[in-house]
Amino acid sequence: MTKSRSASTARLLRWPAATAGIALALTLMSCGNSEGTSGDTSSASTSSSSSSTASTTAGSGDVVALAEAFAATLDEDQAASLNQEYTFENAANWSNLPNSLLTGGFGGGAPGSGTGDRPSGAPTGDMSGPPAGAMPGGGQTSTGRVGLQTDSLSEEQWTALEALLAGVTGSAENEGFDEIIQHLEADDYLADNGGGDDYGRGNYYIAFLGTPATNGTWELQFGGHHLAVANTYIDGALAGATPSFRGIEPFTTVEVDGDTVQPEQQEQEAFSALLTSLDDTQATTATLSTSYSDILLGPGEDWAFPTTAEGIKGSDLTDDQKALLLAAINTYVGDLSDADAATILAKYQGELDDTYVSFSGTTSMTELGDYIRIDGPSVWIEFSMQNGIVLSGAHPHAVWRDKTSDYAGTTA
Repeated sequence: MTKSRSASTARLLRWPAATAGIALALTLMSCGNSEGTSGDTSSASTSSSSSSTASTTAGSGDVVALAEAFAATLDEDQAASLNQEYTFENAANWSNLPNSLLTGGFGGGAPGSGTGDRPSGAPTGDMSGPPAGAMPGGGQTSTGRVGLQTDSLSEEQWTALEALLAGVTGSAENEGFDEIIQHLEADDYLADNGGGDDYGRGNYYIAFLGTPATNGTWELQFGGHHLAVANTYIDGALAGATPSFRGIEPFTTVEVDGDTVQPEQQEQEAFSALLTSLDDTQATTATLSTSYSDILLGPGEDWAFPTTAEGIKGSDLTDDQKALLLAAINTYVGDLSDADAATILAKYQGELDDTYVSFSGTTSMTELGDYIRIDGPSVWIEFSMQNGIVLSGAHPHAVWRDKTSDYAGTTA
């Protein structure tokens, strides 16, 4: 399989390259680019009170410059695919599935025996498959993703795209940009180890929903198998960074072109550290009465937050346990640019006493059927261990949502 991108070089060398790429992209932006379509935001109903609560003061001018610099590298057909209307339908058109499965052309490679790569599930004690009837994705369609498929990108275009992604994501090791690159490498690994052409970095999509600008509403959408990035900007500020999906197969550490791939292990370790810190009484309170075969609020399950929280309340945790809870939350918030992450984490920290933790399965969060949920006034995070699909062994699905700023408050 051809890997048409510079991400096969070691990540230790990539960080300086990414920095240089940002500078290059800003230079390219100054040349201007007249291609692209103007997104229509009038059809999206946005809650101004919700979005203002979640808004941050990120360097959105730089984000716009990086977006325009990437667009400037594209030809006319590519630009037409990249630029889409900002509508709830387009924003909600994300999935954990390989795109070929969404469009009905899935070859499947060497499928596993579980239910791991399907839309989000529902609580069940049966881990052998989805509920009877339709796929439990909350109405997820089979039209595929919107935007520009990455298999069409040249080396120059990949470099500009990486500069854009690095500019809007976190700088920590195994978080943010580094985590995204590891996801692409993991999908390359699946392609080379039984998955075939349905997997690999060429099967991801980048879309601008609306026109990148420091006024109006637009979304940077990037995703594919096991990955969904959704940064929505309103009048120059980040107004929402969720839904944000992360999953990974293989979950074990592997080497891809000299890089170590292990992007979700720090999340698993943070969750396990939190759960194993609970005493027997706390653990009993935190244990869910129902087991879960997948995350509850995956693709298609928008604004469907449960009305009643379950588990142990943050106010009933010790200070050390609260620190572990915040650290677990930060493994998702930290995927954002550092300044935006600090703002959002401070918000969640202020709500920590009213945030609940619940789980089912083991406290290791490594076994099939292990599940943990963090449910706060704003934050919602789920982590669920699935059967392998291409490879043997369990692998995680996880989603971060926000009850006030999912889709920047857009609901229809």
